[in-house]
Amino acid sequence: QVQLVESGGGLVQAGDSLRLSCAASGGTFSAYDMGWFRQAPGKEREFVAAIKWRDSITYYADSAKGRFTISRDNAKNTVYLQMSRLKPEDTAVYYCAADSSPHTVLIRTRQVEYEYWGQGTQVTVSS
Repeated sequence: QVQLVESGGGLVQAGDSLRLSCAASGGTFSAYDMGWFRQAPGKEREFVAAIKWRDSITYYADSAKGRFTISRDNAKNTVYLQMSRLKPEDTAVYYCAADSSPHTVLIRTRQVEYEYWGQGTQVTVSS
């Protein structure tokens, strides 16, 4: 059973940076595509970013492009989300997720395509 544990959330001001981490255990992390999703109060959970297992190709939601960077360290079984120039609308619970049956080429962005989820970490951006 794969377990994912997020950390690094907190309260920051608009314009600040924050790095989220997600540590994986119990599976073959290096073979999984990894994604970050977020859920703001009263809203649906949405895709933020993902990274493929083989070549670390990345893909971002429009809201994250140019401000967020997803990366992974397979030796540490950890995926990161570096967030910069944070805005109040980035306030949400951030979840990491693992796709244990990744497509050969495509990066998946739908929640249902990710089998394993962390418990989430709260990010609050004040204006």
